[in-house]
Amino acid sequence: MATLKTALVTGGGSGMGEAACHRLARDGMAVGVLDIDGPAAARVAAAIGEAGGRALAVTADISVRRQVKAAADQVRLAFGPITVLINNAAIESFTAFEDIDEDSWDRLMSVNLKGAYIVTQTVLADMTTAGWGRIVNISAIGAQSGATHMAHYTASKGGMIAMTKSLAIELGAQGVTVNSVSPGFILTPMSRRAIEANLFPVPAEQIYGGYPIPRLGQPEEIAAACAYFVSEEAGYVTGQVLAVNGGAYV
Repeated sequence: MATLKTALVTGGGSGMGEAACHRLARDGMAVGVLDIDGPAAARVAAAIGEAGGRALAVTADISVRRQVKAAADQVRLAFGPITVLINNAAIESFTAFEDIDEDSWDRLMSVNLKGAYIVTQTVLADMTTAGWGRIVNISAIGAQSGATHMAHYTASKGGMIAMTKSLAIELGAQGVTVNSVSPGFILTPMSRRAIEANLFPVPAEQIYGGYPIPRLGQPEEIAAACAYFVSEEAGYVTGQVLAVNGGAYV
């Protein structure tokens, strides 16, 4: 395996994905910044380059396999086999369960769960061929605790946790670890939109103000958890869910 590892981060153009891209680049990896928003991915890749790192912006809708394959091929051409994957890209929705229509349900599942399946399948052979790989699936606190008006979102994220455990069992003997980071209330563009639109059942301050650590989390704190899971030191850790949520799930 080459000394320089290549990582692919989905949803790398903003929020937790952006923070993960910067962290992995600082840790010495070449990074494929994948996002459906091409200019956002380009901005992150440029910032990494300006800081002395190596990054390439690629654009894809992760629910479309041919787009994912094309993006992964671009990253491989630039940096070599992809042996680190952060499945972070996701969309959210706040809707009472009785009002969720099938199109909304299908779209969330298609991006949040099917997208992770497609991206993982697309890069997995790079890892098994190398006999070394790291996969981190970003789930959500709602997958563990439930969340009002987010049944479709939490169901998709619960699927991420189940897939994490199953893949950990299936791939461990091939040198590939699979873990999940479960964020709590993190200050991201997604959470800002929800806060500004008053989409939570109570004010946001009331939610995170009741946590043992009573504040919003930062994207960099999720990136730090990802950095541990993809490190050499975490080679004997697989199938785990690390909740980075200020103690909320306690």
